[in-house]
Order: sequence, then C-alpha cells, then structure tokens
Amino acid sequence: MIEAILISGRTIDQGATLEEKTSQAYFDAAAYCELNEKNLEALGLSVDQNVLVTTAHGTVVVPAKIDKRLPDDIIFIPMGPWANAVVDPDTCGCGMPGFKGIPATVEATTDPALSMKELMATYKE
Repeated sequence: MIEAILISGRTIDQGATLEEKTSQAYFDAAAYCELNEKNLEALGLSVDQNVLVTTAHGTVVVPAKIDKRLPDDIIFIPMGPWANAVVDPDTCGCGMPGFKGIPATVEATTDPALSMKELMATYKE
C-alpha cells in the first residue's frame, strides 16, 4: 500500500466520450488511476492491474496506468463517476467538489473495476 495525494481533472478522452457514459470507450477514458512507475512498482503491479483507491470519502477500484510525469505519491483519476466515488461531495456552496489535494491510499486488489452502471447501482443500497 502507498499513501498518495489524489488529483482529478478533465482529459481529452474523458470529455470526448461524455455522451457515451455507459460505453466501454467511456470506461476506458475515465476509469483508471495514473501513478508513476516507481509507485506502480512499489505496489508490485503492472499496467491494467486493478488498484483500490481509498479516501475519507469512499473507495473505488480501477485499473492502474503509468504517467511518467507524475511526481512520487501523486495519483490522478479523470473526472467522472470513478473519481466522484472518492472526492469530497461537499461543494462548499459552489456546486463543484474539490478535485485536488485529497489524501488517499492505493493498494493492489483482485476486485473487479465496476462499470458505470454497476458503480451507480451501489449508491442505491
């Protein structure tokens, strides 16, 4: 397990697939966690193996990707349902949650990453 700081933001691919939120293309564009190579190696993982990201606001399972530009212990999840599962839902009156600087832990998991429909269904429970 590693401790990290989660950041989120829009990406070109995530934005280009917004109209197809139940598609595999949207899943591929928004359901992942980027780490640098050092952090991925510390977890004993390879690209596309799943990680469990946990914050004070929730947990989510997503595939791991490498971004060589990320500093150590910084992780990135694109804006979308998977990032929303682990960001603070309090918008402080502005309508947008804080998508930067969220303390998180990341660990290897064999649990599956949920599709958008499956993830949304967990909120009904």
